[in-house]
Amino acid sequence: SIPNMTVLVPADGVEARKMIFEISNYTGPVYVRLGRSSVPTIFNNDYDFKIGKGVILKDGTDATIIACGIMVNEAILAHEALKSEGINARVINMSTIKPIDRELIINAAKETGAIVTAEEHSIIGGLGSAVSEECPVVVKKVGVKDTFGESGTPAELLKKYGLTAEDIVNSVKEAIAKK
Repeated sequence: SIPNMTVLVPADGVEARKMIFEISNYTGPVYVRLGRSSVPTIFNNDYDFKIGKGVILKDGTDATIIACGIMVNEAILAHEALKSEGINARVINMSTIKPIDRELIINAAKETGAIVTAEEHSIIGGLGSAVSEECPVVVKKVGVKDTFGESGTPAELLKKYGLTAEDIVNSVKEAIAKK
């Protein structure tokens, strides 16, 4: 909500590195939200990060999962689980929360008819809120509800706050049912 602030959330170490190089040439304030836990590598060194642009990682037509940060890997796992059930979910890495890639969101909404956001952040004022402001279809939000955080291992915390691939799968099914 800070005017002119750019907000970035990398999905892996490769994207974090690319982000830092990109913002070194960027004019204006930038906030990069980094997690502490290790995450699987999603991108290769040829990946071309651009501020303000989301990236389609998996194609799909039944629903779209828009994720950021550590939740991108969970979204990919959810995509695979849904695929085994005959549900074809698109996965988008939205590493720029502000300015958000409006065009990509609107196109995904029109093409799939249902959106699920996934973030390791409060659903209030984060990716889910930003996508909801742009999206003309059902949006389900997987993220931290309006609560205080606790300490624990990354896996324990993902489970406690409903941030697992299974939670994303359930939200995708709910969103598709509401189309």
